[in-house]
Amino acid sequence: MNSSKRTHAGIERELARALTWACESAKSGIVGFDWLTHRVDYQRFPDSLVVTWVFDTEKNRSAAISGPDCSRMHDFTLAAFEDVGITVADITRHVESDSEERCKAAHGGDWDLRLSSRQRSGGRHGKGH
Repeated sequence: MNSSKRTHAGIERELARALTWACESAKSGIVGFDWLTHRVDYQRFPDSLVVTWVFDTEKNRSAAISGPDCSRMHDFTLAAFEDVGITVADITRHVESDSEERCKAAHGGDWDLRLSSRQRSGGRHGKGH
């Protein structure tokens, strides 16, 4: 394994650990929040790093991103990034939200397909959240 792949693997492990903390911390306080995931293109790191917060329903997602939970999502994500030593200028560019309902309707519940289509298109479902 070359050194850049080793470096990326190390970042990936640490980021997964930090985001697991963010996920578990948020589950008890953000209504309808289920899980989160991230994607990154290391050729454009850290600009390409995006964390997707997934909610059970569209109603709960909408409520979260239009209220104080939106700031909590940003704060948890920023804390995870900082824990790993990742610095970004605007955390809102690195956080998006989605719901199980949307994935089921648009991609038959196939999250791999849904998330890979976002990465290819560079799209951000959830309008900045």
